Amino acid sequence: MTAQRTGRPWSLWVEYAFVGAIIAGMAYTIWFFRENGYLPQPFFYEPSGTFMDWYSLSYWGHYRGAYDIAGSIYPPLSFVVLKIFSFPSCYVNNVSEWARDCDWLGIVTLSGIMILNAVLTFMTFYKIDRQTFLPRAFALSLGLPMLFTFERGNMLLFCYACVLLAFGPLIRSARLRWFFGGLAINFKVYLFGAALAPLLHRRWTQTEGMIISALVVYLITWVILGEGSPAEVYENVAYYANGIAASRVLDLWYPSSLVPAISLLRGESFPVTTILDSHIVDILLMVAVNVLRTTELLIVLAAIATWLRPEVVPRHRVIFLAIAMAVTTSEVSGYTQTMLILFVFMERWKGFARPLAISLSYSLCIPAEYVKTKLSPVIQWSWLQNTEVFGEYGVGFLSILRPIIVLLIVWCMASTTLYQVWADIQKQGWKTRWRYRRDFPVMLGEGSPRAPQGFPAKSKS
Repeated sequence: MTAQRTGRPWSLWVEYAFVGAIIAGMAYTIWFFRENGYLPQPFFYEPSGTFMDWYSLSYWGHYRGAYDIAGSIYPPLSFVVLKIFSFPSCYVNNVSEWARDCDWLGIVTLSGIMILNAVLTFMTFYKIDRQTFLPRAFALSLGLPMLFTFERGNMLLFCYACVLLAFGPLIRSARLRWFFGGLAINFKVYLFGAALAPLLHRRWTQTEGMIISALVVYLITWVILGEGSPAEVYENVAYYANGIAASRVLDLWYPSSLVPAISLLRGESFPVTTILDSHIVDILLMVAVNVLRTTELLIVLAAIATWLRPEVVPRHRVIFLAIAMAVTTSEVSGYTQTMLILFVFMERWKGFARPLAISLSYSLCIPAEYVKTKLSPVIQWSWLQNTEVFGEYGVGFLSILRPIIVLLIVWCMASTTLYQVWADIQKQGWKTRWRYRRDFPVMLGEGSPRAPQGFPAKSKS
């Protein structure tokens, strides 16, 4: 990572144009809310559910049953945080909607961590590239994935801060980075792959440090909460992973992957053939499954290529690939796109695939939706407006397109990795790889490892 880069002016204009689109989307969202009393698509379709990811879980931070009754997939850390930043007197009756009006500390906490994330994001990208930090930090801090996360009150807000500090350039202390990496894993289990990613760069100590930190954090919070054993967490995660299915069209509201679409096309919970011809459904299912499997294969090949030439692939891209494998092969909602965009924005605007990935990431940050046909209006309660409203929703074209955009971004990053490794093998061969001279001789290229100047020569006797 460098403090400053020289880039082409036209690329900056492209990035600022996307920022303009994001601001326009935000302006439309504000206008729509003032006119209709609820947030438009793609924000959540229950206007009464604002911040309910937070308040629906806060009760279990004060009372037992998070795992055997609520079936939570979160490790104990989330409930410890909820316990600290909430008033226990507001959860006596286990009515989360009422608790939201009582427990103002939760809203203050969510707003505070949202502001903190924005500050950390701007500081991070300022250290990475002073030329592009403003548009990229703005898009990430106030784009759709982050706004959606805030509107839902999801624990990803805390996890995002930990990921920034663990894998970004703000902290130099290795132990502190391990600590925040351990916190991130305890907030979102699917980030465990990010802790393993440094192994591809032969950074064993970093992986060991984060895993040990994650275990220590887990054990301490397990003791504090009094529940959440490894067996309980594993059983709930396994049940959740096997139970992902789209039972209605609204379940495709803001997905992160093609998994809900595949389950819908398979007719697991909804007779989609009553809407579409069975032949069309079969073709769509075949295409969706093949695209998903191709994405998985590209990630694996990129990981192998990184292992062969770790000095060629930047560390942030390896973290991206590890997170991408988790969020594209299972459904963890659209706000997880924040984690992917974070590491894409650390790339240089160079070549073809990387600018394309950056542009696609910007498009994911635009808070907008295209709905051609709306369903019948329904009367709903809007918590933000504190009144009943007539909600009109429909199948959003961009909600279907966004998971495909995510996969295209993964393809760009994986293909860039494969190309860079292949080009390095063709150009450098084995000559500059003295540090890796004991690697298994695969795709060596020309030449033999050359010792750096001043390195003691090996005796030929």
